[in-house]
Amino acid sequence: IIPLFLLTTFTFKTCDGLSSNKFMKIVLTREKGKNDKLFEKLSSDDRLEHVNLEEIPCIEHAEGPDLNKLVPFLQRQQYSTFACDYIVITSPEAATVFGEAYNLSSRPTIGKVAAVGKATKETLENLGIRVEFVPSKATAATLCMELPEEYTDMPTKVFYPASAQAKPTLQEGLEKRGFEVTRLNTYDTVPAKFSDAQFSSAKDADVVCFGSPSAVKAWLKNMGGDRTERIPAACIGETSAQACREMGWDEENIFYPEKPGIGGWASVVVDALAKVREHCNVFQ
Repeated sequence: IIPLFLLTTFTFKTCDGLSSNKFMKIVLTREKGKNDKLFEKLSSDDRLEHVNLEEIPCIEHAEGPDLNKLVPFLQRQQYSTFACDYIVITSPEAATVFGEAYNLSSRPTIGKVAAVGKATKETLENLGIRVEFVPSKATAATLCMELPEEYTDMPTKVFYPASAQAKPTLQEGLEKRGFEVTRLNTYDTVPAKFSDAQFSSAKDADVVCFGSPSAVKAWLKNMGGDRTERIPAACIGETSAQACREMGWDEENIFYPEKPGIGGWASVVVDALAKVREHCNVFQ
């Protein structure tokens, strides 16, 4: 568990129910052990002195309903009748699950691997899997527009091992371009249940960081919708930001970078906290 990052206290005037004489708090909500990069980036930012960083995981991963089909599917890739032109991996967790199955299937010859986002690409490469294509923006919609077509007499075949919670954006977008998409839900993302201590701490958050729509939904499930209209949400990208909109956040309290990634995410966390400080007339 990431410890609280504590520096010298500062005081701010009470506003909108926030208590005075307290540290400001940023909550990181990715699954346990996956908040380290953002934590390190924020911890090294001088603009975030006198701030607590706390990990309160909103989600955890579980086996997907199609996981038992993954190894047999990969083993068939050595036969041209079943071979896919592309394998599309959209998250580090999808990459991890895929890599484990790839090893279990004796690392057969596979099609070109496309990865959405730098972190997904790095996870795959650390598993010894070469990545051939990364879209210019780390979103499913961008990949749908940019993935090159294989010009043959047959449709370009894509294999998409996905989260059971993933929207159909990717397969529908590629199918509209004439691609043939096979999707297997190889893992699932489920809400983590807050302990009493985590719930109490989460109520004092000044900024909450979301790395996925699932985390947004899980936060609300745990918090009962408390403060959703005003607590600033710092999102990794526009997909999580859209989930906040759909769940009732005010637009002025949604922050996200143009391009998803840890650097941009950390920057909008700073922007979100700056808004809180301005609103509350913070002074050291």
